[in-house]
Amino acid sequence: MKKTLISALTTALVVGAASTTFAASNPFSDVPADHWAYDAVAQLAADGVIEGYGDTTFQGDKNITRYEMAQMVAKAMAKTDVSAADKAMIDKLAAEFADELNNLGVRVSNLEKHADMVKWNGELRYTYSSRRVDDASTATSATSGWNKDKKNKDELLFRLEPTAEVNDHWQIKARLDAKTDMASDEGDDGNVKLKRAYAQGNYKNFQTQLGKFGFYTPEQGLVFDDELSGANVTFGSDLKATLYAGRIDLKDGKKFSPTLANNDAAANLQGITLQYANAAKSKLSGGAAYYHLNSDDFKGVTDQGVKYSNSNNEDNANIWSVNAAYKFDRSSKLSAAYAQNTEADNLDHSWQALYNYKGAQAANKGTWGAYAGYRYLGTFASLYGTQDAQTVGAKGWEIGADYTPFKNVVATAKYFNGKTIETDKDASTLWGRLDFKF
Repeated sequence: MKKTLISALTTALVVGAASTTFAASNPFSDVPADHWAYDAVAQLAADGVIEGYGDTTFQGDKNITRYEMAQMVAKAMAKTDVSAADKAMIDKLAAEFADELNNLGVRVSNLEKHADMVKWNGELRYTYSSRRVDDASTATSATSGWNKDKKNKDELLFRLEPTAEVNDHWQIKARLDAKTDMASDEGDDGNVKLKRAYAQGNYKNFQTQLGKFGFYTPEQGLVFDDELSGANVTFGSDLKATLYAGRIDLKDGKKFSPTLANNDAAANLQGITLQYANAAKSKLSGGAAYYHLNSDDFKGVTDQGVKYSNSNNEDNANIWSVNAAYKFDRSSKLSAAYAQNTEADNLDHSWQALYNYKGAQAANKGTWGAYAGYRYLGTFASLYGTQDAQTVGAKGWEIGADYTPFKNVVATAKYFNGKTIETDKDASTLWGRLDFKF
């Protein structure tokens, strides 16, 4: 049995009933604002039930298979804040597509298919990077820019990310990583590492995480892009406030500095972020944040030969940040962010300006994206900022692109060209990744 837009909208209306409004931003070029199904299609996309096609169309008149319809029903079943009438509609849809749902791995038992379910996601990714920095010991006025200290890296990572449903509001999530250096064929200490393990509670306008979870700050990772052991709570709808408390490892991957002084393995952290975003009401989004850290290893720590504190006695970091973004349309966005560590005497601020166009979607073959921007990453402001093509302690231009040649296979390439901040050495990086997701 084939179904078209009408079937999809039945699911959309059910899913949309759990949301506060149908006034979501419509990502599809072939569904105009005056179309009778505009609100439902827009909400369907906003809730992640449909993704459309790589050319930004919805193709609502195209027949879909029962399996495609079952996938939408499965996503509707995952909604928790639904009325009794909506639940009855979901049950009817689930009964109609029970066989397909079972084949898709959705466990059916009296139509409570999303309870007591463990889902495994993961990826296998290969990353290559070649970093080059002026070698001051060999460079001369005649050879400057040619003699380089080159570091190549070939890394293979296998990652598993299980999610277990506890009840309608709580989940247990984890991340397991195993790495191999392709150049030496050596593993990451020969062990699989538990990178994350946490409980997550999801309620209307409230979310919390307890354990060791991803810590990616809203200024697009300008300050933190790592893991935090502790807790966070998020309140709000359009304007969201998130409170953080916990400890962050200062030595994990030596992201902070290779010259930690006092062997204080972790820093205590407290923080708050305020972030506004509502694509249906405004093209503008933005926010502000404040983070406080304390560790003896801030005393006497250096980077590029530069002290964190001139007195060598400062053991605190107080970092504030602001960020803003403007979305021109569904394809392009301009964003900027600034961060300052008021306790650091050197390398105390960071900023970046980025332009993004589209973006590769793992589920949609043929989708692609590109970006360009300038990043200035002061070591003691971007303590754990995002590092791939560019590293903390450098400034310069960065460009990149990603593409999905096959479903769930994403290829990414980036290039950075700039200088180290303190020593003003020329620096460049060629960076690439091939990611197989499952």
